[in-house]
Amino acid sequence: MEALLPILHQQRTYDYVLVADKVEDQDHPKFLKQVAFIDHLRKKNMKVTKIVHVDKVFYGVRAPKEIFDKYRYLLKVSDSCNWSGDRKCGRVPHSTRIRVVHYILHHTHINTGENLRELQEKEMSFSWSYFGEKVALYYLWLGWYTILLVPAAILGVIVFLYALAFFNTSPLIKEVCESDTVMCPRCDKWCQVWQLRDTCTYAKVSPLFDNEGTVFFAMFMAVWATIFLELWKRHKATFVSKWKVFDWCEEEEELILGVVNDPDCHPKEFRHSYLRSTLVLVLVTLMLVLIIGLTQALVVFRVVAAVLLSEGTWEFVRDHANTVAVMLGAVLHYFTMQVMTRVNKAVAFKLCEIEKTQSHAATERSFTVKMFTFQFFTLFSSLVYVAFFLGRINGRPGSYVRIFGKWRLEECHPSGCLTDLFIQMAVIMVLKQTLNNIFEFIVPWFKSYFKRTTTKKLERKCGDCYKNACREEERRGHDPCDICKLHDWLRNYDLNDVNFFSLFNEFLEMVLQFSFTTIFVAAFPLAPLLALINNIFEIRLDAIKMVSLERRLVPKKTNNIGIWIKVLEAIGVLAVIANGLVIGVSSDFIPRLVYRYHYGPCANGEENVHCMKGYINDTLSTAQITDLNVRKDFFPSQLITESGFNVTQCSYKDYRNDVDYSLTSQFWLIMAVRFAFVVLFEHVVVIFKCIAAWFVPDSPMLVKNDRLKDKLSRLKEELQ
Repeated sequence: MEALLPILHQQRTYDYVLVADKVEDQDHPKFLKQVAFIDHLRKKNMKVTKIVHVDKVFYGVRAPKEIFDKYRYLLKVSDSCNWSGDRKCGRVPHSTRIRVVHYILHHTHINTGENLRELQEKEMSFSWSYFGEKVALYYLWLGWYTILLVPAAILGVIVFLYALAFFNTSPLIKEVCESDTVMCPRCDKWCQVWQLRDTCTYAKVSPLFDNEGTVFFAMFMAVWATIFLELWKRHKATFVSKWKVFDWCEEEEELILGVVNDPDCHPKEFRHSYLRSTLVLVLVTLMLVLIIGLTQALVVFRVVAAVLLSEGTWEFVRDHANTVAVMLGAVLHYFTMQVMTRVNKAVAFKLCEIEKTQSHAATERSFTVKMFTFQFFTLFSSLVYVAFFLGRINGRPGSYVRIFGKWRLEECHPSGCLTDLFIQMAVIMVLKQTLNNIFEFIVPWFKSYFKRTTTKKLERKCGDCYKNACREEERRGHDPCDICKLHDWLRNYDLNDVNFFSLFNEFLEMVLQFSFTTIFVAAFPLAPLLALINNIFEIRLDAIKMVSLERRLVPKKTNNIGIWIKVLEAIGVLAVIANGLVIGVSSDFIPRLVYRYHYGPCANGEENVHCMKGYINDTLSTAQITDLNVRKDFFPSQLITESGFNVTQCSYKDYRNDVDYSLTSQFWLIMAVRFAFVVLFEHVVVIFKCIAAWFVPDSPMLVKNDRLKDKLSRLKEELQ
């Protein structure tokens, strides 16, 4: 933890630095409020040093020893925080000094009732140093998550290579590539009938992620998620015990800090209002409906765009209307996500205000759950549509489902619906993560680079004083000169600003990545590998950004990653449900299984023939062009092959009777087996998850025994 940030000697002189705009007019309200705030700090026996530089005024703040003596005593008598290392340590840790002073500064009010946050809105700002246990636990969790991704990534690559090694021998690929079957047009007006063998290339790609190996890999990843969380709890317990924060309670420390700041303070009482809870529930539901509605709007956009582009004047765009529509939809989806991220944040904040939570920790938990829920729906709604609805609700020739009775719904990729999900996952895991890392690092770097000029000018102005005199004074234990102090204060001030969202955003990004890695891994077995590669760079870039490019976060003491652990457990449950549905409903695993053992040549007693021979034709139904309802769905020009022949029938993927288009008994059997598989898969995986959670203790025995000895030692100490 300490290795991430070397503590400079000058930084130990003051606990906090406040920076305000220089105001020449001493009767100006801004100047009077600045003076009033500093006077209130001095009344609390805070040491405040003022240094003026150009258009800024710097205030170095240091708290007296008495404040920390009171803080330590209250820790000793508290119910949950009495085992903190701060209570026994001779010197007050620098992170504790910053945390306590940060609380006092933000709970000091001037005569007008304004506190530091409200004064900040009037252009008063601050900077700080050191990290604390909360940031340390983030890096500890991220490092552990990255390590545990290694076995998942290796197995994912093995599954992928297994499919790659045997896909050339698949009779299904041969059947597609040698087929003479004429397929029905995939869209209105400009799409023509096409040959099934045109999808030969796609048919070779599909088995790479739709094979028997992905079933077992999905089961492994669901159990892996549980094992990862249980091992994380053990790993975390070792470190929080070492840091003496095993029983730490953030709410109780907040109460202690309130007493330290103001002995006459009154606690913020617990409240519950059924009216407010109902209002929050209704607003959250409306927000989720809006997010899902935007996803459906994007679907409508792609459908309408494909039709309009196909009627355009540009030949290239007209010939590739579907592809262009998908690309435009992807760009629009990206901008929608960026806008909705800001909207989600604002709405989550407003909902927390309506709830009126009892403490800052409770507010943080409430905000985290709401923000993650909104972001999860924003990112995953499109994937859910592709995985479970695309190509399944669009009807059949002669009875297509149309938007407003006009535009026909889009169909799955020619090689199958799972290919669309694979492409979506690949784009998200590669493009989104890469762009996020680039922008997260490059933007703060440029901001920091352009702010360094002031500090460099001051260093030249300081000259020999900074290089010699100040360092000599520090060795003798004296306070450095004002120019030397200002140099360090300006260097921190010129760094990029940070706030609550700085660490929250990092957690949110990684937890969403965890969601992508586990929830739809059945469609994309390379997801753990891409997550591993991303995290290797993420850890270093985050550390460089936090240490060198941003102001130091206020150190927060905690013993866990908060509500995120519950979120991760919920994702683990969703992963079981989603992967079961992807394999059972979205993939062709079940239809292939039913055909092999019930309808295929092997099931009928044939010998010396592959059991899957004839499967592709078995999955196709035929539409007769002589049917009036079928004929009105297509233009005559669409029913002409490339060789110039008019077709009298075309095929489409479904299990329907060729006469009356009713669903066949095979369809209902496959549907029954699909749902039976989903139920069986989820129950088996849940059982394995429960066994894994029971088998791995949350805390190592060494940690439990050490805590037992500590408790015994404290009891004996109290008797003396």
